[in-house]
Amino acid sequence: MATFLALSLAVLMAAAAAAAASGSFSVELIHRDSPKSPLYNPAATRVDRARAAARRSAYHGQRLSASASHDIVSKVVADTGEYLMEFQLGTPAFKIMAIADTGSDLIWTNCKPCSQCFDQVQPLFDPRNSTTFSPISCQSQACEALPSQGCDDNSDCEYHYAYGDRSNVDGVLATETFTFGSTKVSKIAFGCNSQSSGTFRNTTSGLVGLGAGAVSLVSQLSPHLDSNYFSYCLVPIMDEKSSSKLVFGSAGKVAERSKVTTPMSIEQSFYALSLEEISVEGGGSVSVNSSSSSQLSDGNIIIDSGTTLTLLFEDVVSSLVEQVSQVVDLSQVDDPEGLFPLCFQVSQESDQEKLPTLTFKFAGDASVKMTPLNMFLEVEEQVLCLAVTATTADVGLQILGNVAQQNFHVGYDLDNKELSFASTDCTKV
Repeated sequence: MATFLALSLAVLMAAAAAAAASGSFSVELIHRDSPKSPLYNPAATRVDRARAAARRSAYHGQRLSASASHDIVSKVVADTGEYLMEFQLGTPAFKIMAIADTGSDLIWTNCKPCSQCFDQVQPLFDPRNSTTFSPISCQSQACEALPSQGCDDNSDCEYHYAYGDRSNVDGVLATETFTFGSTKVSKIAFGCNSQSSGTFRNTTSGLVGLGAGAVSLVSQLSPHLDSNYFSYCLVPIMDEKSSSKLVFGSAGKVAERSKVTTPMSIEQSFYALSLEEISVEGGGSVSVNSSSSSQLSDGNIIIDSGTTLTLLFEDVVSSLVEQVSQVVDLSQVDDPEGLFPLCFQVSQESDQEKLPTLTFKFAGDASVKMTPLNMFLEVEEQVLCLAVTATTADVGLQILGNVAQQNFHVGYDLDNKELSFASTDCTKV
């Protein structure tokens, strides 16, 4: 997903160096459709971008769930990430623009010499030019944390990642100095690819795993921070002028006066919550606990910044569509692509005021009010659709996507295993 600090710290390298003196720092999250992104297409309309994001979302959800039961497959698909991170790698510092995702762990970039890499537009990182590059032993705990690994002739850790869409990366695990703005952190483990193939976009140069696994960026940053905490605030995805922010450490804590908090568990690389019901303003409520079985052992939905739509089990979606239909006095239209279960014709701006607020009730009596901004997406001119799609019982994974998280300050407290939401104008954070 999205998309950060893991509880399982035993596999972190004992030689991790000291972090920034402040103990907290922030990173800009660049949406892939932002003019700041190398993936930006100026010819695409707002509707074009919404449609493309919805297609990626459905595909991303399928692959996340498919990979959840196969350790050799990464928890992310190559070209479905919604946010990018810029950082610098090595000494001297070398700029990297990478996909950021809360559903994967490994950090990687293509490295010279790259015998069979995808045709990357940006220059490749050359570890021979960096004085801080150091391969990791294949007998280390960090190497053993990878789903598929081995030893090369120098006893360095080799890895193979097979993605859900048949993309592949292979290389050597190493440590390096990472620079985020003015913050430097040394001895972060990352994958230095010697081979990569599949559906990767050539305008990006790597991937940053922000999941809950031991080799993710947030897991490795944990010993360097003043608090085992991170948060982000996602601006509305159609806002091309503002950027979202990801904060590591106590500086990102959600304000006590405005937050609601729910228990959170770590499921493989996922952050899992327990969604109990969804109530519709002016209408009834939909039970979620009684829905189809989930792949999750604790909780029934993951939160992910890398998935656009919210994916719910078919019986939940069916009941939700029925409840929303009963309270919205607008003409219904069919989605020509068949992805969205409920769409309305909005001929004037005042029509949008007829759309209801949906309240997601999580465990711990945490009620999160989702406004139409969080629950509806314009997918055609004057057509707004419920930003929810169905995931089947055999897929077994529900996902709270990034549209639902827009204009919420979302905080992950890993020590207390809690996740907090606070309604916020994220353009002002």
